[in-house]
Amino acid sequence: MDQYIEFISNHPVLSIIWLALVAMLISSWFKSKFSAIRQINPQQLTLLINRDDGQVVDIRSQKEFNSGRIAGATHLNPEKAKQSDFSSLEKFKTKPIILVCTTGMTASGIATAMHKAGFERVYVLAGGMGAWQSASLPTTTGR
Repeated sequence: MDQYIEFISNHPVLSIIWLALVAMLISSWFKSKFSAIRQINPQQLTLLINRDDGQVVDIRSQKEFNSGRIAGATHLNPEKAKQSDFSSLEKFKTKPIILVCTTGMTASGIATAMHKAGFERVYVLAGGMGAWQSASLPTTTGR
């Protein structure tokens, strides 16, 4: 214990940085546990599709969507998604919706907007299409 006190008194800046990092980790953990938006992995996505008739919504560019997507995915223009224009998805409002982007980062913000717009069950594929392809799961191409 004496070593900790000595370290803190000799290195106050490092100690403050360390405490800030710990606080950020705890905050991030609480946000993920109590958020209405859940991050799921590719296996959980497959289960949602098969068991609960989940709908995959791909928010990548049209070119990326056409070059490879999850079978049965619906495309949502990224510009419309960023403007919270979800009118094309109204028919899926009560179904589980799984948002997919390239890495999973863009989808998180859009998922929050969808939840605020009244979509009941919104999920985000953690790692996006990269995670799907890393798991060697199939994709379809074309229009």
